[in-house]
Amino acid sequence: MSQIGKQVVDFKVQAFENGNFKEVKKEDVLGKWSVFFFYPADFTFVCPTELEDLANLYEEFKARNCEIYSVSTDTHFVHKAWHDTSNTIKKIKYPMLADPTGVLSRGFDVMIEEAGLAERGTFIVNPEGEIAAYEVVAGNIGRNAEELLRRLKALQFVAENPSEVCPAKWNEGSETLKPSIDLVGVI
Repeated sequence: MSQIGKQVVDFKVQAFENGNFKEVKKEDVLGKWSVFFFYPADFTFVCPTELEDLANLYEEFKARNCEIYSVSTDTHFVHKAWHDTSNTIKKIKYPMLADPTGVLSRGFDVMIEEAGLAERGTFIVNPEGEIAAYEVVAGNIGRNAEELLRRLKALQFVAENPSEVCPAKWNEGSETLKPSIDLVGVI
C-alpha cells in the first residue's frame, strides 16, 4: 500500500542531538520539510556509512528548511554511546531518534517484527506532515545522500511550481516540463 500522502503518525520520542537528550514529537516536524532516515541498528556496518554521508550534507539540507531525523529502534542512551565511541558518528549534528517501542517504525511501516529492527527506509515529509516520497531498500545496501538531496529539491520545486514536473535526473536549475496535451506522445 502506498505511503504517499499519508500523514505522519502522532509520536513523542527521545533523541540524542549535539551531546544532549531531548524530546521530539510530531508537532516539531510540522511547518518544515523533514527526512526520516530509518536504519536497523547502532554499532553495525552499513549504517555508519549512511549516517556519515548524511552528516556531510546536513548543512545543505538545513539550508533548504529540512531537518534530518535518523531513526533506529535503539534507545537514546545507545545513540549517545555510539556517538561517544565512533569518530564517524561524532560527525552527526542532526537528531538521532530513539524508537525502542517501534511507534515510528510501525507508523512508517518499516518494522521488521521478528527482529525488532527497522528496514532501511527513507521518507521525505512535507511541511504539512505528509509523506511526499519514500524508498525502502534491502538491509545490505546503503543509500546515497546526494540523491536524497536531489529528490528533496525536486519535491520543493514542484510544491512551489505546481504546474511543472521534474523529468528523470532533474537537478536544480535544469529544465522542467509543463504537462499539456501538446506533450502527449512527443516525449
